[in-house]
Amino acid sequence: MNFVKENIRDFYLRDVQIETIFINEYLPAAPGDYVKVYIYGYMYAELGLEMSNARIAQQLGLSEKKVNEAWEYWEKMGTVRKLYLDRDGKIDFTVEFMNLKSLMYGKGDYAEEPSEQESVQVFGNEGIRQMFDRMENLLGRTMSSTEVKRVLAWVSDYKIRPDVVLYGLEYCLEKGKDNLRYVESVLKGWNEEGLLNVEDVTRHLSEVDQRFYQYRRVLRALGFQRNATEEEKRMMDSWFDMYGFSMDRVLEACAKTAGIASPNFNYVNKVLVNWKSEAQRRGDGDVNKKITINQAQLRKYYSYLREKEAREADERLAEIYSKIPRIREIDRRSTELGATLSKALILGNEGDQGPEIREQMERLAEERAVQLTDHDYPMDYTDIHYLCEKCHDTGITDLGERCSCAIERTEEAEIWYMQGGENGENRQS
Repeated sequence: MNFVKENIRDFYLRDVQIETIFINEYLPAAPGDYVKVYIYGYMYAELGLEMSNARIAQQLGLSEKKVNEAWEYWEKMGTVRKLYLDRDGKIDFTVEFMNLKSLMYGKGDYAEEPSEQESVQVFGNEGIRQMFDRMENLLGRTMSSTEVKRVLAWVSDYKIRPDVVLYGLEYCLEKGKDNLRYVESVLKGWNEEGLLNVEDVTRHLSEVDQRFYQYRRVLRALGFQRNATEEEKRMMDSWFDMYGFSMDRVLEACAKTAGIASPNFNYVNKVLVNWKSEAQRRGDGDVNKKITINQAQLRKYYSYLREKEAREADERLAEIYSKIPRIREIDRRSTELGATLSKALILGNEGDQGPEIREQMERLAEERAVQLTDHDYPMDYTDIHYLCEKCHDTGITDLGERCSCAIERTEEAEIWYMQGGENGENRQS
């Protein structure tokens, strides 16, 4: 004879058993919403039914964020354990309800409850999501669910910060190692040595792995959030090993890229090569020695700029006269009319012919502009193009004040003098 029990299909008619330990030990101190989430989730786990956090939030009238906070709380209390997995490219978790009798009276192979300071919130953490995005970008591929679980274990089990994880991956990739087992061994090593943040790791590497430290400092100074290419490494090696530049001097050269549109290694390399040449010209060979530009030297550089700009304007004008002869005639006639108007002003009879002269000059200026644009030249092509329109490259504004461009011009003057500009040898454009 066999015995069977009727299977109740309507789960609303079923019963679930909440452990008395939970009611006595955990429920009194827990926030009410967290208790609701626990019991509601426990019911679905007991009945073997699926339920999402979004659905729980809807059924209990809570936000999904509040539901996630509840699971973080219960995981910290040790009543649940979150098992992470990758679902269609998104990190998710399954909640496992712990047996509280075994937890309280068992032989104790459970980990101690983490303290508030030690606990790491993983699910729903924007920093974790950004960490995985950055890791996949560095690796150049999508991470598998196994790799995702491994990395999450670093954060949740070993309490390794996401920024340290990224730093460790960059460090390993710089050495040509992209295996996550290798990355894990490096991170665990740092963790065991008490290197818990990027600052500690950076300080440590500056002592034991100086070249990686140098590469990273230069890249960050130029605004790059990536590893160096082989050519960039070769270039940086030459700065430190061949030329003998200090890190401070290299970073000073990097700072000079702030004034250009696209900071790049070639620009920094040019600055450092010029500094090297200047040290050789001085005869002392000290590439880390700085040159101080005084006001007299700065004024000379401004004068050099104005002469250079006027010379280039003359060259452009000669080009236009050669290609568009009519503009030469317009300029000659405009000069004659200007001289006539000036003479009339001096003699005091400007009122008789002044308006007519001005009208002719305006018509000539309009024709000149049309001629230039018809030949695909900008209207100001033959004008002097100053680097600073506020002071016309004099360093002094119309109000007699020091122009804001002086800082940038001082930096340029330093390079100009290194190239022999103070002797009139610099003719670079």
